Amino acid sequence: MDTLYVSPHPDDFRSLQALIAAEYSPSRPHIVHGDHPETKSRPALVVGSSGSVLTEVSAVSWYLSHRGKDSDAKADSQVWQWLSFAENELTPVACGIVFPLLGAMAVDKQRVLGALDQTLKPRTYLVGEKISLADIAVAMAVLLPFKYLKLSDRKSFVNVTRWFLTCINQPQFAKVLGKVTLCEKMVPISTIANSTSSPTVNGTAINDTAMNGKAVDGKASYDCKKTKPEKKDLGVITYNIPTLPGEKKDVLSPLPDSYSPQYVEAAWYSWWEKQGFFKPEYGHHSVSEPNPRGIFMMCIPPPNVTGSLHLGHALTNAIQDCLTRWHRMRGETTLWNPGCDHAGIATQVVVEKKLMRERGLSRHDLGRANFIQEVWKWKNEKGDRIYHQLKKLGSSLDWDRACFTMDPKLSYAVQEAFIRLHEEGVIYRSKRLVNWSCTLNSAISDIEVDKKELIGRTLMPVPGYKEKVEFGVLVSFAYKIEGTDEEVIVATTRIETMLGDTAVAVHPLDPRYQHLKEKKVVHPFCDRTMPIVFDEFVDMNFGTGAVKITPAHDHNDYEVGVRHNLAFINILDENGYLINVPPPFLGTKRFEARNAVLQALKDKGLFKEVKDNPMVVPVCSRSKDIVEPLLKPQWYVDCTDMARQAADAVREGRLKIIPDHHLKTWFNWMDNIRDWCISRQLWWGHRIPAYFITVNDPSVKPGEDTDDKYWVSGRTEEEARDKAAKRFGVSAEKISLRQDEDVLDTWFSSGIFPFSIFGWPNESEDLRVFYPGTLLETGYDILFFWVARMVMMGIKLTGQLPFKEVYLHAVVRDAHGRKMSKSLGNVIDPLDVITGISLEGLHAQLKDSNLDPVETERAEQGQKSDYPNGIPECGTDALRFALCAYTSQGRDINLDVNRILGYRHFCNKLWNAVKFAMKALGDKFVPLSGEESVADRWILSRLCAAVSSCGTGFEAYDFPSITTAIYNFWLYELCDVYLESVKPVLSQLDGESAMHQEASICRQTLYTCLEVGLRLLSPIMPFVTEELFQRLPRRQPYNSPPSISVTPYPETSEFCWHSVEVDRQMEFVMTVVRTIRSLRADYNLTKTRADCYLQCIDSDTAALVEKYSLQLQTLSYSKSIHAVTGEGGEKGAIPEGCAVAIASDRCTVHLLLKGLIDTEKEVAKLTSKQAELEKQMERLTEKMQKTDYKEKVPAKVQEQDADKLRQSQIELHKVKEAIDNFKKMM
Repeated sequence: MDTLYVSPHPDDFRSLQALIAAEYSPSRPHIVHGDHPETKSRPALVVGSSGSVLTEVSAVSWYLSHRGKDSDAKADSQVWQWLSFAENELTPVACGIVFPLLGAMAVDKQRVLGALDQTLKPRTYLVGEKISLADIAVAMAVLLPFKYLKLSDRKSFVNVTRWFLTCINQPQFAKVLGKVTLCEKMVPISTIANSTSSPTVNGTAINDTAMNGKAVDGKASYDCKKTKPEKKDLGVITYNIPTLPGEKKDVLSPLPDSYSPQYVEAAWYSWWEKQGFFKPEYGHHSVSEPNPRGIFMMCIPPPNVTGSLHLGHALTNAIQDCLTRWHRMRGETTLWNPGCDHAGIATQVVVEKKLMRERGLSRHDLGRANFIQEVWKWKNEKGDRIYHQLKKLGSSLDWDRACFTMDPKLSYAVQEAFIRLHEEGVIYRSKRLVNWSCTLNSAISDIEVDKKELIGRTLMPVPGYKEKVEFGVLVSFAYKIEGTDEEVIVATTRIETMLGDTAVAVHPLDPRYQHLKEKKVVHPFCDRTMPIVFDEFVDMNFGTGAVKITPAHDHNDYEVGVRHNLAFINILDENGYLINVPPPFLGTKRFEARNAVLQALKDKGLFKEVKDNPMVVPVCSRSKDIVEPLLKPQWYVDCTDMARQAADAVREGRLKIIPDHHLKTWFNWMDNIRDWCISRQLWWGHRIPAYFITVNDPSVKPGEDTDDKYWVSGRTEEEARDKAAKRFGVSAEKISLRQDEDVLDTWFSSGIFPFSIFGWPNESEDLRVFYPGTLLETGYDILFFWVARMVMMGIKLTGQLPFKEVYLHAVVRDAHGRKMSKSLGNVIDPLDVITGISLEGLHAQLKDSNLDPVETERAEQGQKSDYPNGIPECGTDALRFALCAYTSQGRDINLDVNRILGYRHFCNKLWNAVKFAMKALGDKFVPLSGEESVADRWILSRLCAAVSSCGTGFEAYDFPSITTAIYNFWLYELCDVYLESVKPVLSQLDGESAMHQEASICRQTLYTCLEVGLRLLSPIMPFVTEELFQRLPRRQPYNSPPSISVTPYPETSEFCWHSVEVDRQMEFVMTVVRTIRSLRADYNLTKTRADCYLQCIDSDTAALVEKYSLQLQTLSYSKSIHAVTGEGGEKGAIPEGCAVAIASDRCTVHLLLKGLIDTEKEVAKLTSKQAELEKQMERLTEKMQKTDYKEKVPAKVQEQDADKLRQSQIELHKVKEAIDNFKKMM
């Protein structure tokens, strides 16, 4: 075992780093609190019995956290970069913040933590999508500042704070750190903590005086006083003006000072709905009226009625609503049809659990009719929650056309579809293996089977068993050859199924068994002999090359049984009890029989061995039961011809699947399709309209359940009886009918959803106009289960494809890449993201769910880890924007809820920009058409680029490019550059006519940007854009659309101001601005304005500087801008005492600092820094020059040391340069 030596001090962050890394190690080391006896260093790791010692914290942590794990060169390189950053950049700053005698400069804190904050802005973790050693090292480097840093400083680094809280709430961190309480208020104190040893900074111990917070050099030091938890800094403003549902919101009152989702999102939806904006009839006499802009129709993937939507549904609806609103704003006749699925198994399970929990009753206690009444009662109470959530998400669905799959209209369509397909022979009766859940007493579809991978022996809980059941082992036993002492050894992971064996199979070419042709083996417990069959499916190189065959309980064995005409012996009933077996096994539960059979084999001397075996266990996602392959007579759909037509439709380009990397999956499924089992042994759902016929006539022999001749389908029992009488040539009175008890698979009704919602098979205007639809948008995970079946059923029953395109978005996972699961506590209600919720509120939701206590406890831990402070109020618009921004045409989206909050801040920026602009426009502003001037060509050029990007993005379903274009235009171009640069212009209300004219033109340009920018954003952020759009004046006030949702979407043909030359010039200007701002930050010029001299390479560059001098001066916060041409300009043109930085190959910045800063103080600081760097480099050089350095120190650590030395040399060069520069000013 390895031994890890660490410091006993609770704040030694290097030791803490090693301890947390150890928590991620496959085998934890023995921990010793103290110095390593030889090296006297901490942390130190003695590796195993070899006795070799690792002493550097990075080397120790790397060894502990990466031992036995696969290597990723790129990720490893990134981790080592962060280790270097933590040690060389972050640790000195962090210690300087906490220990005043180190004298960390404020500019270092801002620079280093600011850079980290920017890096974390788009990320959850530093490297990849899960915790790595990079996060451990950097988090420990900032641990002390977060424990002892005042609240106002933490607020400056919101992304670092969010990331830090995520890290320290991971179980591995919490085990080492315990509960970390962040500092809320700084007050003078006498001590922080006492300890037997002190932490080190860059290898130097900090003395007790410094650690205990006593005065150092006459300066007061501080500690943290723990106060009340921090209040949310997000203001909540509500809309309190009385407005009846459906009435228009008041837009005459002044806008609140800041953006608040509760204020913005109030009242708009009911007004949109009442005005009929979401109906395809809006603006038309009827939906049949020809529209040159075209028709857009899409049906919603009907969510299950079982309760709440999660963020996966929110993603689906955000994308679909954006597309719908875009098409509507383009003037197309637009319908997005809502609906809800009855969700057979899921709903029945929920209601059954509810009945048992509240009344102690099973569905059998109630009976079928009363139970179905209970389900309808539950649906009427809970089913509307989904529609409420969709409305809160802003989904612009036509609610007058909402459908439920158990509604009479859709139920009739389901019945008709079954009867037509049955009469045609496409639906038939057969006895085959199905996925059977003993707990549910029903067959389940493949999508409801979770495949749990085991690496070896594993004990798993199974419903109905007190003790856990063993899986992941392979049991070998022998069958005796009939009439001889010879035996054949076989192996199985399900030893109990040997009671249903009817053969042993070997490969036809296996030389070991050629002599056994025509031979049989004897079953040791059942009174039967079993043939040895020769079949090519056997792998002769696996095990003994002999395989037991259980045709009634294994999918592969079933096929062998069919090929060799073997007996199919079913040994399990529907509840999992053994049948058709001899005592003592008869009537025992399947997994209790497992142990009994094993013992019986041992007693007969036939048991050979048991060993670990990696395997996949099928688990029912609904009941958590182990799924059994079971022979049952069921209804099947022959999919062969339908699948061929569906595949051909894609191959021929009549149906387009986007993105095209899903085509391989599509063709694989369609070209290798199996017939579809549509029977479900449930009560809730569409009861199968098929009847078993009994003919009360001695001339007609009784029928078998699997004989299709004895089954008839009908719309009514009378119709079915007439069909049966005609089939058998007897009178109707001689026919007795028994309707099938089963219901249809939920996917059957979902498969005809695109046309059943319009009244098929009956003719209707909606069916004629809106079928086939335009687009089907959904997650890629149901490409086969739903999309393929809609295509097949649509072609078969209507002769048409149900839609022209299929767009498949990625699947939402949590921030750690895990599938959304209630038992993990990571299923988030979109409404909780919209309105915010406390951690306690999240826990309360779990208690109201159907999770068992163990699952509830695990889920609570998951919530505590991911949302230690609950979920802040983000608002609908921010949630929608975040979901669209995440949507790439890939496989998975790891969604960090905390990052959604960033887009709420974007809404606030938008809000403030429009407020400022409206104030600048003035009360008497009247927008004019066509008067925009070239004076504002750059922002108009950028607006054109945004319009083009959005149009192209919507056409290509590239939502990240849309959100990026809009975000960059509003935030970085309009707000950060244009609005800042035109503030001096907009202030010219009076005065010279030329200046006044320039301000007037600027206002027209600003109005254009606001109005067009809001329209660009409207499909994604409907609420805030409506609120702000309603406050803007109109260019054509008398015939303008009443809502932004029905205002034309900006199109490229309207906007032709894009100028590559202007964009290039402004890019040069912004490069210069950024260089000046960087110099100002380096010299801590927060408020002071300095003169700036720009040394230009030629007269053209100088002319460009002169042209944009106002923008340069305004955006860089300079006192003045002077363009100077040539190497040194005219003599004396650039004064002494300037800080210098190169902006580009055409321009060098000279910022005049003389007289603005205390040069002696700055030189003293830098001299101290120089001495510190030189000492650090001296220690490092001494270490690297030791004779045994290259042999004893790992290569990674040597590389890290070399990087440290290089960085220190660069930093030292900069410090010396700055000292020389300051001395010139003295």
